[in-house]
Amino acid sequence: MSVLEAALAAGRLAAQELQRETITISHPHGDGFTWETGTDNPPPATLLYTGRAQVKPSAQSRGEEVEAGERNVTLREYTVSLPWDTPASDLPAVGDLVEVTASPDTRMVGLQLWVTGAGFSSTATAWRIFAEDRS
Repeated sequence: MSVLEAALAAGRLAAQELQRETITISHPHGDGFTWETGTDNPPPATLLYTGRAQVKPSAQSRGEEVEAGERNVTLREYTVSLPWDTPASDLPAVGDLVEVTASPDTRMVGLQLWVTGAGFSSTATAWRIFAEDRS
């Protein structure tokens, strides 16, 4: 094992120790609104991932106020770090939903974030997903 590989292995282990939240990532399927009846019955989402993660606000995120659906919304950016060895089949797409289901900080439980992108690097210590809070 090279010095670089040993350093990456140690960094990935340290990154996992910081992953204290439990999350789910799901892919929603349409809105399910039926115009004829006026009812909203969204189809069940496809579960992509459930497990440990680190969820933290992005350092440069200040919150941006935008108008969405005739109401003001503040967008806050987050970085969601998954274990390095998370299978590639679990890769979320833009628009997928990240929900914090457990955390030592109970104020985070129920936090819903929308995926805006993902970062890739062979020298990363975790798999990073970029998301925003649209509350």
